[in-house]
Amino acid sequence: MNPGFCLRALALLGVMVLLAACQQTAAPVAFHATDTPDNLADWDVVSIRDGYLTLNQGVVPYGVNSKLFADYSFKLRTLWMPEGKSAKYTATGPLDFPVGTIISKTFYYRLAADGSQDRNHVALSYDDAGEFAPGKGLKLDAVHLIETRLLLHREHGWDLVTYVWNQAQTAATRSIVGDFRDLTLVDAAGNSQPLTYVVPTQTDCAICHNHVESANGNESAHRQVPIGPTAAHLNRDWNYADGRDNQLTHWSKLGYLTGVPALPAVPHDADWQDPSQPLATRARSYLDANCSYCHNAHGEANYTELWLTAEETDVRHLGHCKTPVAAGRATGGRLFDVVPGAPDGSILLHRMESHEVGVMMPELGRTVSDQKGVQLIRDWIASLDGDCTITHGQQAAP
Repeated sequence: MNPGFCLRALALLGVMVLLAACQQTAAPVAFHATDTPDNLADWDVVSIRDGYLTLNQGVVPYGVNSKLFADYSFKLRTLWMPEGKSAKYTATGPLDFPVGTIISKTFYYRLAADGSQDRNHVALSYDDAGEFAPGKGLKLDAVHLIETRLLLHREHGWDLVTYVWNQAQTAATRSIVGDFRDLTLVDAAGNSQPLTYVVPTQTDCAICHNHVESANGNESAHRQVPIGPTAAHLNRDWNYADGRDNQLTHWSKLGYLTGVPALPAVPHDADWQDPSQPLATRARSYLDANCSYCHNAHGEANYTELWLTAEETDVRHLGHCKTPVAAGRATGGRLFDVVPGAPDGSILLHRMESHEVGVMMPELGRTVSDQKGVQLIRDWIASLDGDCTITHGQQAAP
């Protein structure tokens, strides 16, 4: 037999084997319409491959303008929709996603640069330092994976499922009752502190994603909704494998989104960490990202009438000289939610600074305070004009 023919045949066979292997490791995303698998891998949204947490075909990464604080963890957010399906643009609230949509959020930490070689030593940082490589994924030797949450749009509505990563960082399994991970937070100066990261229960997740609508008089209808993917949060650029682009524009090009107006007409939340933005704009964006999912007219805390969405214009709903509703000892003896010019007399800041269960806000998703976030809100309240002197001559500040 001709030796050249044999070599070409072997080369062709090798290519076929490689193609088969690629096809085997890149199975299409599997949307489970009714059952919920115990393993994250069964969804084929993300997978471990070549040292990266990679995204499957059609799974699009995205970011938000102002990020939710969760004990200094970072989040890799992704979106997937069935072929031929698109979300519809909405100016306020979450985009209108079709049945079959999967939204994922993987919580992770940067590894600390303290030379400890302990993967439970993680960085106290506000900068993710580019661990996500466009076209490749999340670089595993630089991060500690904690959990991946899925939001699934099924026929009856949205379902929430949480998967916890093992210590070996090879697989994630479903958790209904939550979990915890003992870590050590290390800042840039090498200072360290213990941290127990708490994975929320399925019930906890439902509280934050709860949307309440009045129905039949005093009755209320409850349903779960996405929180982050709103036009104002998504209206920003992202580094894709084929270049940098506005996210809403990119989704439209992919066929994932319809009805987007010209970008100047799209609402935009500021990046609260951007010092070039006005203080009030940054503070309102921070509150929108970290508080308004409960504190809005249809959220879990709607009864408080403290509504902290970026679009809210009523200063009373924003807490200015507003007395609290059923806060009890959580007020710390303070009289008003926000006292213009007096951060230390404001219940809002007091609860943000607290670590005490029953006092701290948000009450879920954190065990330590956001150092920079607290300072931002302190500066904002100090900058406000007003006077909350009440009828009996008492001042709001304790």
